[in-house]
Amino acid sequence: MKMFFMAIGMLLFSVVTAEEAVFSDDTLSSKIILPDWFKLSFLDLKDDLDEAVANNKKGIIVYFGRKDCPYCKALLDNNWRRKDIVHYTVSHFDVIAIDTKGIKNITDFDGYVYDEKQYSLKMKTNFTPSLLFYNQSGSRVLKLSGYQQPYRFLAALEYVADKHYEKHSFRSYLSQAKSSLDSNGNDELNFQSFFDAPPHNLNRQRFPAERPLAVFFENKYCHACDILHSIPLEQASIKSKLDDMDVIQLDVSSRQQIITPDGTKTTLIDWANTLNIHYTPTIVFFDESGNEIIRIDSVVWVNRLSRVLDFIRTRGYKTSPGFLQWRSSQSEP
Repeated sequence: MKMFFMAIGMLLFSVVTAEEAVFSDDTLSSKIILPDWFKLSFLDLKDDLDEAVANNKKGIIVYFGRKDCPYCKALLDNNWRRKDIVHYTVSHFDVIAIDTKGIKNITDFDGYVYDEKQYSLKMKTNFTPSLLFYNQSGSRVLKLSGYQQPYRFLAALEYVADKHYEKHSFRSYLSQAKSSLDSNGNDELNFQSFFDAPPHNLNRQRFPAERPLAVFFENKYCHACDILHSIPLEQASIKSKLDDMDVIQLDVSSRQQIITPDGTKTTLIDWANTLNIHYTPTIVFFDESGNEIIRIDSVVWVNRLSRVLDFIRTRGYKTSPGFLQWRSSQSEP
């Protein structure tokens, strides 16, 4: 199956750049229509899983989305309208949809009942779409937050369906085919003037810092990193918001020594492994005391990045239980 993944990855490489082309992440004016092959569910997840297993499925995928979410539309248009990805999905999983703004009741695996908003909060779905993958035993084995490109999405499906999680983290599994898929031909990281210069002692445990910290985890062979730098990070509005933070850039493959926000002395590659950084670029935000606030580990464009930066700058995480709830409390659409 490893060879299958490698072959699929190489076939998809030719369209990765097209799938990552700029799309507007403005709130949609027309509502998304979900695929008719999504399961018509009464939202009792244990019953849904039992039915999937009875039909020889590998598990279920719980999809958290919004009807006006441009990233959800990108997932549906670029992934779940491709015949090969749809076939692989329906062959191995049932997909259950949850509206993060909805009011329908959901019965979780533990038997507790929540409405859709409450359950979205409980499962910490900061970004839509979010996908939770459950295996046949009801264990959650993978979570994807935000829009993922087709080759990464297909890899996630295969990772769960073939039970690679029993031996590998998703990060480790992806690394088996990563060398060619993300290559952009560059041999150095993208530069931004707002990145703090090394060496980096990020320890915030003993003496809290004055500002939040944004850590950009990237690598030298990363097309998605190029796009982040060439479009969102070139916006004056984004740069001005980053001016209110300590901002550093790290190479996830480097063995350079670093002291992390919790005071641990380690290497960059080991810290990335500890944090389970499986996507580049990933931006992880820490508070003044070194606690992780939120991370962006998927495709992100100007509007979403801007709102996350506002969430950090205004200390919205101190007054709201999650990013989605904070967003709902804002006056902007």
